[in-house]
Amino acid sequence: MAVLLPSGQIAEPSEQARGWPFMRLAFRPLFWLGALFAMLSIPLWALTYTGNLTFTPFGSSHFWHIHEMLFGFAVAIITGFLLTAVQNWSGVPSVKGKPLFALVLIWLSARLLMAFPHLAPNWVIMTLDLAYLPLAAFFLAIPIIKAALWRNLFFIPILLAMSGLNALMYTALYGHLAINFLDISHVMVMMITLVMVIMGGRVFPMFTANGTHTQRIANIPWLDKASIISVLLCVALTLIGDRVAQQFTGSLFLIAGVLNFIRALRWRIWVTFGTALVWPLHASYWALCCGLVLMGAYHFGWLTSISTPIHAITVGGMGLMILAMISRVSLGHTGRMIKASKPMSFAFLLMVVTLLVRLLASLTGTHYSSLILLSAALWAISYALFVIGYGKIVFSARIDGRDG
Repeated sequence: MAVLLPSGQIAEPSEQARGWPFMRLAFRPLFWLGALFAMLSIPLWALTYTGNLTFTPFGSSHFWHIHEMLFGFAVAIITGFLLTAVQNWSGVPSVKGKPLFALVLIWLSARLLMAFPHLAPNWVIMTLDLAYLPLAAFFLAIPIIKAALWRNLFFIPILLAMSGLNALMYTALYGHLAINFLDISHVMVMMITLVMVIMGGRVFPMFTANGTHTQRIANIPWLDKASIISVLLCVALTLIGDRVAQQFTGSLFLIAGVLNFIRALRWRIWVTFGTALVWPLHASYWALCCGLVLMGAYHFGWLTSISTPIHAITVGGMGLMILAMISRVSLGHTGRMIKASKPMSFAFLLMVVTLLVRLLASLTGTHYSSLILLSAALWAISYALFVIGYGKIVFSARIDGRDG
């Protein structure tokens, strides 16, 4: 079973390294290609949205932007993380080589065809896209079942539920549902929030202790459970929609935000400010908490636009957390010291500014198009620094010669 070494590196199962390094573990292609996609897609959408570019992807530019950031970008990172982590959890080899290549090819083909739908019939595009999550869930289930890791089995229904939401997005797009695809996308945002809350509680205290050389803060079981269950209920209420009183929904979002704020406060963000691969994780969790509170404010009618809480969660929570996690995991799983480079330290700061600019656009509405373009440019630069800086890392073998 993989172990964390005192140096901060991650030791993989002792096997002879073989095959193309890029396909030895899921984090390599899915993190790097996912970041590349994020780097390209956001400025492409921003230029289209502001009328500076003509772009006609599958569904519409609006549908494409929402769908692809959730079911393209975020899903790639989540599955890349889980398919890598499951090898650590179980000691059983995860998907790699030709099966991993096939999985990645399905994901990549769907992204290309969603952007250029004239290249294939719509049913082909949707079939490819809908095939990805069930197949990833299948590959994730194999080591979990072999090692009898029933504690982690719940990730399978989460991935399958996300697949169901993806199918509903297409169904709503073609007018076969009473709700629109935007409402379904909000459920997916909350599903991803649920994953972030679960994984944050599992790894952030450990990352903080290891990165700052301070004592690990012990979890409070009831607080962890309440934080997760409250977000799970937010997922359910978002799915139900207007059939529940807005005051009740707003109250639950506020409770979820406060519970997770307390949780985040216990992790001591202030001890991480000198550790570039740790403080962004904390900052992203705080942004997520702010998004939950702002969502409560929206349901109470204190905010007029749902865009503000949604982008607090997606840009600040997802965007920053993903950038920090893929930077850390890619170093650890290639046998390198877990220490941020100067360009990546700068990228994390840029992502914070990206969040502030995007929220300013939603809250004020002043110079909206200019702020959208600016936030898109900052986002693209942040992810470009990862794509460029980590290209050699993910395409090369582990520096210690191990497989992984």
